[in-house]
Amino acid sequence: MKLTLPHILATCLLGAFGAIGSAHAAPADAELVALVQRHAQAQSSFDQATLRSTTAENYVEISPVGEVDGRDKMLAFYAPEQKRPSPQLQIDEPVVRTFGDTALISARLSYRVNQDGAARAFAMRAGYVARLIDKQWLLVSAQYTGIRPPKP
Repeated sequence: MKLTLPHILATCLLGAFGAIGSAHAAPADAELVALVQRHAQAQSSFDQATLRSTTAENYVEISPVGEVDGRDKMLAFYAPEQKRPSPQLQIDEPVVRTFGDTALISARLSYRVNQDGAARAFAMRAGYVARLIDKQWLLVSAQYTGIRPPKP
């Protein structure tokens, strides 16, 4: 294929626009990943105030066992009197896709707990939907799917 000057210029301009778009997307991506991290840590520590501040009023959650819980039910589950020892949590592999005032975020949540002197680890994939509401990103839904451990 013969490259002409207009073709080269168009390619450079598209690359420049792509770089500009990426530069604008990065702060929102970091903000959305931080939102997911705050939410997951709040679940782990039974921090109702943070859960309330990171979720919209119409928030819906689908648990790893397939139960559908509205925001009030989710908050009740994390009531202080329900608190139990929480496992260590690591959040990684985030992927963010933004569509205007809506974003889809996925991540791997890895847990490690000591149970009866033995360490146990398990992980889940979490998918979140966030909306920009009054200039603040809030989660409107979350779905958790267990990750099967590798076969020995």
